[in-house]
Amino acid sequence: MHAASEIKLNGLHHLALVCKDMERTVDFYTSVLGMTLKKGFDLPGYGQHFFFDMGNGSELAFFWFNDAEPAQPGVAAVKNIVGSRQGNISSAHGSMNHVAFSVAAEKIAQYRDQLIAKGVDCTPIVPHNDVVTGSDASNHPEAMDKPWLQSFYFLDPDGIMLEFCADLQPGLAHADLPVNEHGVKSDGSSISGL
Repeated sequence: MHAASEIKLNGLHHLALVCKDMERTVDFYTSVLGMTLKKGFDLPGYGQHFFFDMGNGSELAFFWFNDAEPAQPGVAAVKNIVGSRQGNISSAHGSMNHVAFSVAAEKIAQYRDQLIAKGVDCTPIVPHNDVVTGSDASNHPEAMDKPWLQSFYFLDPDGIMLEFCADLQPGLAHADLPVNEHGVKSDGSSISGL
């Protein structure tokens, strides 16, 4: 029997999304978000594929397909932006819900102001507490009063939810029991609040 080789990942290489109008997408990600367009090429007969530099060796890629279906919020993409009065942020199994870009905590308010000045509708900056749920919650009452991340959200021209996210401190190393397809944990409990 051969020993299994250990897989060592080196972070995110690229995330590939789909846009309706590549020209509009290139303008938004370069002129508004300040990314560098690294590469773009035709997929002869059916589309294009473009890559933007997200920093630290990671790229954000987009496809344009001549036969792509129209956007389906709540199915292929987020139903609503975070904090929306229209409802929750659900999307279908296998969908991409949102993309979070890492930014420095001391710059997040400045970046939000810059995007607003460029006409981007941004949510307020949201603090995310260091949440512990499940049977271990009572052992960590301090978590709910300890902001772990802060972020704000906005949509790109195709309705893809984007987030600028800043680490404020390391979070507690804790993960609750995962639910199965019926929303039930291995100990028989459901997610908090159900």
